[in-house]
Amino acid sequence: MGEHDGQTGRQRWQAAYDAAEAKGQVRDADFTTLSGMEVDPAYGPDEVPESIGWPGEFPYTRGLYPTGYRGRPWTIRQFAGFGNAVQTNERYKLILQRGGGGLSVAFDMPTLMGRDSDDALSLGEVGHCGVAIDSAADMEVLFKDIPLGDVTTSMTISGPAVPAFCMYIVAAERQGVDTSVLNGTLQTDIFKEYIAQKEWLFAPEPHLRLIGDLMEYTSAKIPAYKPLSVSGYHIREAGSTAAQELAYTLADGFGYVELGLSRGLDVDVFAPGLSFFFDSHIDFFEEIAKFRAARRIWARWMRDEYGAKTAKAQWLRFHTQTAGVSLTAQQPMNNVVRTAVEALAAVLGGTNSLHTNALDETLALPSDQSAEVALRTQQVLMDETGITNVADPLGGSWYIEALTDKIEAEAEAIFDKIRAMGELDRARTAEGEVQHEIGPITSGLLRGIEDGWFMSEIAEAAFQYQVALEKGDKKVVGVNVHTESLAGDLEILRVSHEVEREQVRMLSERKAARDNAAVEQALATMVQVARGDGNLIEPMLAAVRVEATMGEICNALRDVWGVYREPARF
Repeated sequence: MGEHDGQTGRQRWQAAYDAAEAKGQVRDADFTTLSGMEVDPAYGPDEVPESIGWPGEFPYTRGLYPTGYRGRPWTIRQFAGFGNAVQTNERYKLILQRGGGGLSVAFDMPTLMGRDSDDALSLGEVGHCGVAIDSAADMEVLFKDIPLGDVTTSMTISGPAVPAFCMYIVAAERQGVDTSVLNGTLQTDIFKEYIAQKEWLFAPEPHLRLIGDLMEYTSAKIPAYKPLSVSGYHIREAGSTAAQELAYTLADGFGYVELGLSRGLDVDVFAPGLSFFFDSHIDFFEEIAKFRAARRIWARWMRDEYGAKTAKAQWLRFHTQTAGVSLTAQQPMNNVVRTAVEALAAVLGGTNSLHTNALDETLALPSDQSAEVALRTQQVLMDETGITNVADPLGGSWYIEALTDKIEAEAEAIFDKIRAMGELDRARTAEGEVQHEIGPITSGLLRGIEDGWFMSEIAEAAFQYQVALEKGDKKVVGVNVHTESLAGDLEILRVSHEVEREQVRMLSERKAARDNAAVEQALATMVQVARGDGNLIEPMLAAVRVEATMGEICNALRDVWGVYREPARF
């Protein structure tokens, strides 16, 4: 690259850094070591291989911005939700008051499955693993006194993601916010549900239709909002290897790019609205290499396979959560150390936002005290360690670069397998051309889901790790080594069953107070659109505005599209 413009890589980077600084995009902060030693914003020889590059330079192995975290540190985005909307609203205010930069909503199991709190299948589950949201009224309470026009909000929900999005939009409307300026992220990643987490409502095709509708709507009306957060986190938590997590997640992302293209959307317009969500596990260097490889693969595929021309359309932006599966019930105080190490790996890998798990999450939802420790873990890293001073400080390490290359190669081999599976589902036109309904990677994903290929690959990886753990080849402190301890029992957060009774009572009152004829009409209109091929977002918003509930909306669509049951496998 340098020979084309007469500049070395270092000179190109320096020019980009200086331009950012001139625009006020570098923070006014102390960028010296603890001893007062001056450090450069980035390090490297005059020329490096193109696959590594410099921060802010394609293929973004070393980060998206020439300024690194000198421009803007990662967003501290703590995942929280429990009980009812009132209780979770109080936790959100605590997070924001103590320095959190954004919110991330955890929903309870009935909400994640598109069920109301008074559904017979919700009994005993309301408010226990997240917050119960039945209608827009709950979403209003959830964000009471939190200006949605100013705070970025992530919602971790996939099956009923679109109804949850509509409730969020209506809550913002009721705050008087101009919804076109909203900025946040909706998970909406249905592929990973079939691959790992198993929280779906319908067969894949109706879900993909809803996602396509959402992509069209946000691209036209809420340009800063990210309608998809492609999630590897749950794939890794299910037992995959780092390379599998990376490959399956990016393949899912490619599937959504193909979906957008199949809708006639401009890749340079919609691709910046895709974001990613990764796990940061306990193997420090492997995780750093994984994050660096992810940016590189995504940039290259977006440019070469899907024709993205702008930098923003080639950028892989990602949120990271430390590994819940690495936490232990034994000696839970050790989880503070694990979380700090995993968070440090995420930061050195260039994460854009971060959630740190609390020490007691393997036992229960976090207490206020453990949630504060988790938040402070990020703040210590950000404010005390100097890691925001230099972009990609491990770039150029022989070990890191070799590991990055190796993980990339493993991922590419998996992409080849997914593409080959898609060829099994190809159709031929009259002229004999191979044609995929959405795209070749999407076809491979759907075939792999239907055949149980992803599930079996993850199960095998999880089994191999468990065997190594039981043999003692892999060690976990407090579990199979150093098991003696003086620690006593923790005080943990318990969600009262009164939460469920109160939530059901409020839901009953709201149903009695609303205009039920308007609800029925809005749901009927939505169903009529669902039976055709129109965009469902506006009719769903209309239903939400008259207080149609999550369960009513999802059940109406179940009546149209049916439900999906995973094929039995032996």
